[in-house]
Amino acid sequence: MSNPTLAEFEQAAAFLADVITATPIDESEHLTGVLGQPVYLKLENMQRTGSFKIRGAAYRLSQLTAEERARGVVAASAGNHAQGVARAAHQLGIPATIFMPLGVPVPKLLATRSYGADVVLEGPTVETPLRLAAEFAERTGAVLIHPYDHRDVIIGQGTLGLEVFDAVPDVETVLVGIGGGGLIAGVAAAVKARAAAAGRVVRVIGVQAENSAAYPSSLRAGEPVTVETTPTIADGIAVARPGDVPFDVIRDLVDEVVTVTDDDIARAIVVLLERAKQVVEPAGAVGVAAILAGKVHASGPTVTVVSGGNIDPLLLQRVVSHGLAASGRYMTLQIPLPDRPGQLARVSELLAIAGANVIEVLHTRHGQGLQISEVILQLSVETRGEEHRARTIEILEEAGFAPRVMPD
Repeated sequence: MSNPTLAEFEQAAAFLADVITATPIDESEHLTGVLGQPVYLKLENMQRTGSFKIRGAAYRLSQLTAEERARGVVAASAGNHAQGVARAAHQLGIPATIFMPLGVPVPKLLATRSYGADVVLEGPTVETPLRLAAEFAERTGAVLIHPYDHRDVIIGQGTLGLEVFDAVPDVETVLVGIGGGGLIAGVAAAVKARAAAAGRVVRVIGVQAENSAAYPSSLRAGEPVTVETTPTIADGIAVARPGDVPFDVIRDLVDEVVTVTDDDIARAIVVLLERAKQVVEPAGAVGVAAILAGKVHASGPTVTVVSGGNIDPLLLQRVVSHGLAASGRYMTLQIPLPDRPGQLARVSELLAIAGANVIEVLHTRHGQGLQISEVILQLSVETRGEEHRARTIEILEEAGFAPRVMPD
């Protein structure tokens, strides 16, 4: 398959003008200081449905024939693709059935239903909905709308790249998260086509979650390969095998693929909340995570795509706690103490000397391995960073205590 052309992206952008929002691009002074080059955030978390997925879904549906539209569409997704297909189908008057896993976050489920789609919940993971959606398409004739493995989807997603180049015409590097590959394939093709027309060169760097990174090994092999994955907070890009269609584009046009850890991603979400005032889902924060983790080296204006903001509030609460801990700003300590008066007061005094803020306290005589004359003091403590955290622990140890940092 040949790579999509600039004319194809411009045609898609003209159709999508009345369907999507041209999301803002804001400079981040904090990230600019970290990278040493101007850094801009392409805020697709502010897109309709809360992510870029509406672009590819709407354009794919717009290319269906009248006969295909009458048959309806079906999709499988744990969230963003479901919402994109449901809203696009509603706008175009196409019946839509969406298969979602039983554990889908409630906000995503309610949003998908609110767009008028018939939602079917089945299976513990997205694998079951994918199978059921394919069977539904075979049985009913509905058109299966794949989240990334189709040329029209790639072209729709790539309209984002045109907006990036128009807003930052001197851009030299673009960072994009990768799951199946539809977004980065479209963005890379669109940005590089627009840059070539202007006589310029732009680097495109992909970012994957370390626990689910199929592209590095696939690019080395020269073809899509399936990798073993482990759980990651960036479930929106947790794909074990690249899409066949986007892989060819990515192999030709993407300059580099890097990976980030869940700790990196959690830190990035906290930075985006505190410094950019943006609520971002884990998959949408991987580009920022790569900058903060030192995985990106740029020589000029850099744009990172913040691809979505659909994060469950309960997950956000856990991720923020994890991100603060990963940044050295929060820790839980367990301290064994002799069971006699004044010990809790002494620990509190030492923490006050250290300037650490106690958030929560648990004092118990019950615990595995405790002597009859011992108690366990468990403290959740707020600190100002890695150095302050280390100094707080050091002050406790110098006073004869044996604090143990608990995993967050």
